[in-house]
Amino acid sequence: MAHVVVVGAGLSGVVCARELVAHGHEVVVRDTGRRPGGRMALRRHDGRVVDIGASYFTVRDDAFAAVVDDWELRGLARPWTDRFTAWTPSGREVKPGPLRWAAPDGLRSLVEDLAGRLDVRSAAPVGRVEVGADGPSVDGERADAVVLAMPDPQARRLLEPGTPAHDVLDDPYEPALALTAGWDERTWPDEDGIFVGDHADLAWVADDGLRRGDRAPVLVAHSTAGRAEQHLDDPASAAGPMLAALREVVEVPDTEPSLVHVQRWTFSRPAHGHDATFHLGDDGVGACGDAWGPTSSVETAYGLSLIHISEPTRRTPIS
Repeated sequence: MAHVVVVGAGLSGVVCARELVAHGHEVVVRDTGRRPGGRMALRRHDGRVVDIGASYFTVRDDAFAAVVDDWELRGLARPWTDRFTAWTPSGREVKPGPLRWAAPDGLRSLVEDLAGRLDVRSAAPVGRVEVGADGPSVDGERADAVVLAMPDPQARRLLEPGTPAHDVLDDPYEPALALTAGWDERTWPDEDGIFVGDHADLAWVADDGLRRGDRAPVLVAHSTAGRAEQHLDDPASAAGPMLAALREVVEVPDTEPSLVHVQRWTFSRPAHGHDATFHLGDDGVGACGDAWGPTSSVETAYGLSLIHISEPTRRTPIS
């Protein structure tokens, strides 16, 4: 049995920890946040949940499908839609696609469900991961292995330059802002989600009332990286420009919204992604997550974390 520290309690970190525990290892998950979830985040407004991070997930892999079937059976996940609108300044068109799934209690609830029996230590940030002759250590405490389940820029800050993991974790991430806007009533046509093209400020709009199934008059708009970069020091200052952009795309009321909130995501999505599906060095330091694979998605974060554990490449295997 090995002692492993997983840094990051988002989906990839939690799935990685579960797989390690299933193989008989002792695992501690440490995270800066107060609750598991990472970028599958939510916020409550007057008791109602709004997804402000990841917007949905798709299902292609059989292993992930089995997990989703269980979530659906227990009422944790629900099929949402297989059609989104594509918007450009010249018009809009409904586009069919894969079935997108949502969660009545927010996508974070799915991560919390998976983390239920793990030793997750929230509000426990990690300051340093070092590698010595006898293996890695986390803030001075030795471990047999350490897994960094977080965006590359955050993981690199924990490591010494020149170590294998530091050198491979070089994928930049793009920022984004998530604007939550709510009105007293719905006045716009039903469109589950809108991919916004050729716009300086908006990239995506989700109708949270349709996503949640309660038809609440709440929209969540995600900014472009360019708009986000202008407001990283003061996210609230983006509310005006983003509301103006939202009015170009959706027929929202002329009145000011009764609910306005802007969430900053400094590391929203990988700019490129890695060709490899995981990293696990001879020094016992590994990395996994949604950047490790062909596309960045919830399913990638889930599935590639399993691959990362099932094919260790350490000089001294975990056993």
